Amino acid sequence: MTTDPVADMLTRIRNAILARHSTTEVPLSKLKVHIAEILKSEGYIAGFSVKEEGFLGSITVELKYGRDKESAIVGMKRLSRPGRRIYVRHQDLTKVMNGMGISIISTSRGLLTNRQAEQERIGGELLCEVW
Repeated sequence: MTTDPVADMLTRIRNAILARHSTTEVPLSKLKVHIAEILKSEGYIAGFSVKEEGFLGSITVELKYGRDKESAIVGMKRLSRPGRRIYVRHQDLTKVMNGMGISIISTSRGLLTNRQAEQERIGGELLCEVW
């Protein structure tokens, strides 16, 4: 059992990209499904599927590659950790890689990207950055 499931998900995706795998499996949780939905809607992954098997389940993440097997995801960084939570107001949201990346923020209205949180004028816990 991991103490930081979001960091585990990001690391599994990062390792699969480095190994040039087409898919990777991640243990199932609602938070990870919402993160996968955001990554798919922003075009960082090709898709995902959820397998529920009793108490256990998994998410199969289909990675997205372009020409010359270049990944759509260049980098991922976990910001808020269980030992050090980072909260931001909507005024303090910054652009990731000058607007080329996204931040995923856990708000009272669910998970949002930094652009959505800025439009809705809502802050929250800064989970990770993807570029």
